Amino acid sequence: MRRQATIQIISAMALLLAPFSGLSRNATGDTPRKPAPNFATNDSKGIPVKLADFKGKVVLLNFWATWCHGCGEEIPWFIEYQEKYKNQGLAVLGVSMDDEGWTVVTPFVREKKINYVVVVGDKKLGDLFGLAGMPMTVLIDRNGNIATKYEGVVDREACEKQIRTLLAEKR
Repeated sequence: MRRQATIQIISAMALLLAPFSGLSRNATGDTPRKPAPNFATNDSKGIPVKLADFKGKVVLLNFWATWCHGCGEEIPWFIEYQEKYKNQGLAVLGVSMDDEGWTVVTPFVREKKINYVVVVGDKKLGDLFGLAGMPMTVLIDRNGNIATKYEGVVDREACEKQIRTLLAEKR
């Protein structure tokens, strides 16, 4: 419970400071992209989900929690992106960081009608991507490299534009 409260405070601070601090980092342009760390975990049915299985697709990897207000704001956008761009090669992957796990995540996913793969993460997985607060979204190109990392709520239009740019890139 203490970890959840700490993450809530950090998330709130990130949301408040993001517009002023340049927390959204774009690794496109002259900066070479770094490979996204691979991970493996199971979905709600126990089916293994590995980031490496998404190679060849543009991946929107979103770290979120059911109690996170900003996360709840973004999820409908990600549902829309999944529907709109899945046939062009986008895969949205949600990583819930809820301490209670599937007990709270399953009803939330059902209620929100989330149409993309959701897994439950842990501190080790969050640390792989430098998770400091939620929400955090990472856009990964078709080659498995991190193109953009957003800490705090994404700018909806800028995120969608970046998705379209990555979808247009050749492998």
